[in-house]
Amino acid sequence: MGESQPQSNTTPIHVLVASGGRSLLKQWQAVRRLTRKQLQVLAAASLVVTSGVLGLRQIGVLQPLELAALDHLVRLKPDQPLDDRLLIVAITEVDIRAQQQFPLPDSVLAQTLEILQSYQPSVIGLDVFRDIANPSNRSSAGSESKSLTVQLQKPNVISVTYVGHTPDERIPPPSSVPEAQIGFNDLVTDPDGVVRRNLMFMQDGATVLTSFSLQLALAYLSGACSGKLTGASSACLNAQVTDSGAFQLGSTVFTKLEPNSGGYQTIDASGYQILLNYRTRSQVARQVTLQQVLSRQVDPSWIKDKVVLVGVTAPSSKDFLPTPYSATTRTSRLLPGVVIHAQMVSQILSAVLNHQPLLWSWDDRVEVLWIWGWSLIGGLLALYSRHAVLLCLSTIAVLLSLIGISVGIVALAGWVPLVAPVLGAVLTGSCVVVYQLRYQRFYDTLTDLPNRSRFLKQLQKLAAPPNSAAVLFLDLDRFNVINDHLGHATGDELLRLSRDRLKAGLRRSDTLARVGGDEFAILLHPLRHPDEALQIAEALQQQMMRPFCIDNQDIFTSVSIGIALATDRVPDELLRDAHTAMYQAKAQGNARREVFAVGMRSQVVQRLQLETDLHRAIDQHEFQLHYQPIVSLTTGHTVGFEALVRWQHPQRGMISPGDFIPIAEATGLIIPLGQWILQTACQQLKHWQRYEPSLIMSVNLSGQQLTQPDWADYVEQTLAGAGFDGHFLKLEITESVAMQDVDGAIALLLRLKALNVQLSIDDFGTGYSSLSYLHRFPVDTLKIDRAFVNQMATTKEGDAIVQTIVGLAHNLKMTVVAEGVETAAQLAALQTIGCEYGQGYFFSKPLSVEAAETLLVDAKRWLN
Repeated sequence: MGESQPQSNTTPIHVLVASGGRSLLKQWQAVRRLTRKQLQVLAAASLVVTSGVLGLRQIGVLQPLELAALDHLVRLKPDQPLDDRLLIVAITEVDIRAQQQFPLPDSVLAQTLEILQSYQPSVIGLDVFRDIANPSNRSSAGSESKSLTVQLQKPNVISVTYVGHTPDERIPPPSSVPEAQIGFNDLVTDPDGVVRRNLMFMQDGATVLTSFSLQLALAYLSGACSGKLTGASSACLNAQVTDSGAFQLGSTVFTKLEPNSGGYQTIDASGYQILLNYRTRSQVARQVTLQQVLSRQVDPSWIKDKVVLVGVTAPSSKDFLPTPYSATTRTSRLLPGVVIHAQMVSQILSAVLNHQPLLWSWDDRVEVLWIWGWSLIGGLLALYSRHAVLLCLSTIAVLLSLIGISVGIVALAGWVPLVAPVLGAVLTGSCVVVYQLRYQRFYDTLTDLPNRSRFLKQLQKLAAPPNSAAVLFLDLDRFNVINDHLGHATGDELLRLSRDRLKAGLRRSDTLARVGGDEFAILLHPLRHPDEALQIAEALQQQMMRPFCIDNQDIFTSVSIGIALATDRVPDELLRDAHTAMYQAKAQGNARREVFAVGMRSQVVQRLQLETDLHRAIDQHEFQLHYQPIVSLTTGHTVGFEALVRWQHPQRGMISPGDFIPIAEATGLIIPLGQWILQTACQQLKHWQRYEPSLIMSVNLSGQQLTQPDWADYVEQTLAGAGFDGHFLKLEITESVAMQDVDGAIALLLRLKALNVQLSIDDFGTGYSSLSYLHRFPVDTLKIDRAFVNQMATTKEGDAIVQTIVGLAHNLKMTVVAEGVETAAQLAALQTIGCEYGQGYFFSKPLSVEAAETLLVDAKRWLN
């Protein structure tokens, strides 16, 4: 690879990096944190979607879905025990057949009420309309029989009436019953026909009408005032309407249902309505038949001090209504009106006496926040989930969580919207996904900068003639080293910090984009003068050379910049030409900048062709080794050779290592090429040791070979295959390569030393701050760079530098090889200061295999 022949000096590479631990939390935050733009998109999408969902909700589109969702949630609730404060006297189909007519005769109802009164109930509710003339009592058609009238007038009997929506629909109550003992039928149905509400009282002109269930509850609770109710408060349970308009019974406030409570939007909420919280699916209380009462086959304790409801449960009466449970088994879940009334009475009594919560809903503002919150969650999921499968699974998990929370709220007697937040979460997530797909198409997700596609669109728009513009193409120097040795999290943070620093150095009108792994492009527009692009590029390079602090470490880097001016080329070519100029700048060393020139493009094409040919050359065995002698400056004998690779191209002839070695390094082809060089050199050495058993072979190592974890194993296998001791192999690494990763280089060198391999530092004196590390490297030889040897015998400084290096090496128990020995004066000076070995054109140029073997056979001595 490298050899002792005239070549240009290169600027030393200096990157001071130190690896350190970083916490898992910081890594997580670095990968998962949201940018300001993402948060803005999330907020905007969630607000727009929430507004749309609220609009649909407002016009009633979501109401059927919300009601269906409520029914499903209600069905998940466990049933409560039967309410022992109530008894239902059911007029069944059997009872109707026994009386042989319907409606039942007044005498039968009167007898039923009389028997019930004998058991001392707290209150009796007759859930049967008595405005129809009974055929068996034609003489009294249009009025109640005397015996029934007597029973209905008793103070603990409540009769029912039907108010209807219009006067024509009304069914008047029995005329002889006091108004205080009459309640209207409060079975209010939703638009889908299901009973979910309880109308407690309403205004009819100047009259306040009380519902049948509330009348029964009030009559039962009046016992608290008289001391008849066991366990009731001694204070009188007065019913009142508070100053805020809420109905209060004792200490219990019955929150009024609004038209938009819960999932409602288009219901008629006139009067004072509350949500009906069903106690059970069907039977809310113990139930007996009419025949059992008439035959006195009931336990008196079932009636004493209880609320007794008398009503029809026979299917032929058609007094059945759907409930939330009807959707699953419709035939068995249609409840008769008397049972629903019992549910309502039980709810009122449980709330007042047992402090069980009523079915509540949130205020409008809270529901808006509830829907918006789930919209945000759906959007966050879309931002966090990087894969479609993960997004689907996360969305399902969130929706199940929402359903679980809603079930829990219903179990706690609450009703909050379910369909609206589901729609909000799904729609916001979908909007964010669509945005992310579009964003990923035109923007870089790591730096939040425009990508190559977006940048080219901007270029088409702003850089077209006659506009004055320029494109800068920037590449972070040595980024791969930082990324590989300090980790990708550090590399990502370096890219973000580089973005911030570059942005700070640009004008508001300029465009910065990330167009590759560690590559940025800048569109400078407008430009007052072409020199302005050079000034901006220089300022950016100065800014980028300042250290970056990442995890309390100072990391140094720089940028190579290519510049293409838009004055004489179309926009499509600008980015390509700036890229070409950047490669030319990089070829001159780090932290350089170049302005595109016409000839650069052909050079890049040639380089690409050379890279293609290089892949083929390894397979076609177009490489060969030349060997340059290493001479003892004491005896003049050849003590070894340095193996130097040559490429014999079939069309272009011999290609210099300086042309193809950098390409091999950049493409990774240096690894297979280096293996071939080592194996070939070792086999050649084994052959030559027939002439000189102590002969040593020197082979150069590249920087990439030093990073290969199995390189030491390959060296061991090669030595075993060649069949000689590792002492006769000397591996050379340049000082600058060793300084790229000191700890890694030392670890590899120690493994090689364990194989008895000799080690050498090549081009010593041209590296960066290596003296502080030299004593740590387990090396045997220092090779003085030819630049210092060339100064010997001509300047005092040259002699002093070489003498210092030789003295340093001897103090560290190392031998010295001087490269680039070209004159007798240089040889004499080296001999004077005690340098052991020399190499250069004064002795011999690199030789072919045949010429080198002839030299060994002749046992040529280089000194007289």
